Amino acid sequence: MAAGNGPRRAGTHPSRTLPTTHEALAESYAARGEWRRAYEHLRTAMDLSRSSTPQARAPEQYRREVEQLRREHAQARHESLTDSLTAAYNRRYLDRRLDTLASPAVALLDLDLFKHVNDRFGHLVGDQVLQRVVLLLRQCLPSDAFCARYGGEEFVLVLPRGGRREVIAITERARIRVAEHPWSGLRAGLAVTISAGVVPEPKPPGGPHDQLLEADSLLYEAKRAGRNLVAFREHGHVRVIRTVGAAQWGDADAKTVRTHATQPCP
Repeated sequence: MAAGNGPRRAGTHPSRTLPTTHEALAESYAARGEWRRAYEHLRTAMDLSRSSTPQARAPEQYRREVEQLRREHAQARHESLTDSLTAAYNRRYLDRRLDTLASPAVALLDLDLFKHVNDRFGHLVGDQVLQRVVLLLRQCLPSDAFCARYGGEEFVLVLPRGGRREVIAITERARIRVAEHPWSGLRAGLAVTISAGVVPEPKPPGGPHDQLLEADSLLYEAKRAGRNLVAFREHGHVRVIRTVGAAQWGDADAKTVRTHATQPCP
């Protein structure tokens, strides 16, 4: 026996213990959400298993565990970026995306008198209203646009591309869909409307986050003008689209917006 080498006990051969050790480390890291390290150790376990028997494929259990790790990673990432109640993107996702967009259009929307909905119909109905509003807001959004929950009953529509008229048209159509939705089917006497402030592009030297501040100011103007309205700024002046329903576009601005709408919406 070579000096310095002690006897090995049965069942402790490195080719057998090392894969098991790395597999245990992978499970430990995955439990803490450290997916990259979990992948590294599980991949090492697979490689060691192959090296001990070069002609053999990786054990089925390792392939299953890698696939499970991938699914868990994807699920954890999705949950970290979405609002648990409405399934809209959350504020974390919104902030990250805005930092990557050069010149997006944003619309900040708020449910009108939502506290009255909760007080009269209860918070369970209020939660159902928020969920349904998100579904309505998402309809007819361009493929690269998204809806995020800004907080409470406030939501943001972000369009990475598109002109002034397009984003105003999309926001106005969303407002109409919410106002004309048959809310009484959820609870008798229930009615829901939204108001919105639209900022089609950032103003130098500000960026997308400054757009949200401007959109919040315009949202306040829409509320002050009577609610259930869309406000935007044009040539330094606040303009408010005043329409009653999808078939009643009486205001000249609204007619212009409707003419340049990019997609028909139900």
